[in-house]
Amino acid sequence: MRPYYHDSLLPIFMSDPTPSSAFPNSNSEQAAEQIGSATNPVASLQSDRSGRTRQLLGMKGASPGESSIWKIRLQLMKPITWIPLMWGVICGAASSGQYTWTLEHVLIAAAAMLLAGPLLTGYTQTLNDFYDREIDAINEPYRPIPSGAISVPQVVTQILVLLVAGLGVAFALDLWAGHQFLTITTLAIGGSFLAYIYSAPPLKLKQNGWLGNYALGASYIALPWWTGHALFGDLNWTIAILTLIYSMAGLGIAVVNDFKSVEGDRQLGLKSLPVMFGISTAAWICVLAIDIFQMGIAAYLVSIGENLYATILIFLVIPQIVFQDMYFLRDPLKNDVKYQASAQPFLVLGMLLTGLALGHAGI
Repeated sequence: MRPYYHDSLLPIFMSDPTPSSAFPNSNSEQAAEQIGSATNPVASLQSDRSGRTRQLLGMKGASPGESSIWKIRLQLMKPITWIPLMWGVICGAASSGQYTWTLEHVLIAAAAMLLAGPLLTGYTQTLNDFYDREIDAINEPYRPIPSGAISVPQVVTQILVLLVAGLGVAFALDLWAGHQFLTITTLAIGGSFLAYIYSAPPLKLKQNGWLGNYALGASYIALPWWTGHALFGDLNWTIAILTLIYSMAGLGIAVVNDFKSVEGDRQLGLKSLPVMFGISTAAWICVLAIDIFQMGIAAYLVSIGENLYATILIFLVIPQIVFQDMYFLRDPLKNDVKYQASAQPFLVLGMLLTGLALGHAGI
């Protein structure tokens, strides 16, 4: 649930005062964009639209100036981060082996995706921004809270509304599934608590690169997967353990997000992996976690006789390795977004493939 990504559990945005030494060539790139905008009105308009779209979605590279309170609230919820959680629900439904393409199941799956994405991920992201006010003022001062676009009481109200709505939907899904033990409600409560201790002191798991990023990875992969599986089938220990292992690949994905905030993390004493190990070593830790644990899942699929699914999963890992070499390992500070856009579609397709394999095997 960022917990139930990053900063997004899943889971820091405006004009960036970060020293240019932390982001090589950033000044020259910005200057080039400014020159291009000054000489080409069409390019300027397109750049403005792109910046506002990024702002609305909660992406890196957004522009300040939004005045609509509802768009500001949506920005706090970072819609771009909902997608992996909603996808995780689909993977869980597939692994249950009992999902059917009936109108009822489609509507119930949509309700579960509403739970995992807009409600609980939205809660998580808003909560994360609330507790990240200081670091966002350094890394991304155009975020709604440090920029003053929304007041603290309004943010607190949004957090509470999203949390209560999420727990209400989770309870309704348990009633539909006929659960004697409120599995989905329990997962929603657990994920919400994980989101809180991820962002809030005194625990603030994100202060530790290992604990925080694994919590984030599990929130993107294991929690929504468990929700989808429990909704249509019986959640069991095999599925729980396999998805926790898969979440180690999610840890690697979470580390990618840390490169955009290295300077702020360093100043505030947050022990992200890039801060602890340096940019190059952290980049290698990131890609190895992503690749090794996906290959481990492929090996498990071979062990249960799902050889075709395992082979396809291996083929989906190969382009990820290619993009890691092309973009991420060469310059993780500059190419983090480009790498994610290129490689992550293959990772999420692999997740669905694994869910289908587990459902086919009756695990």
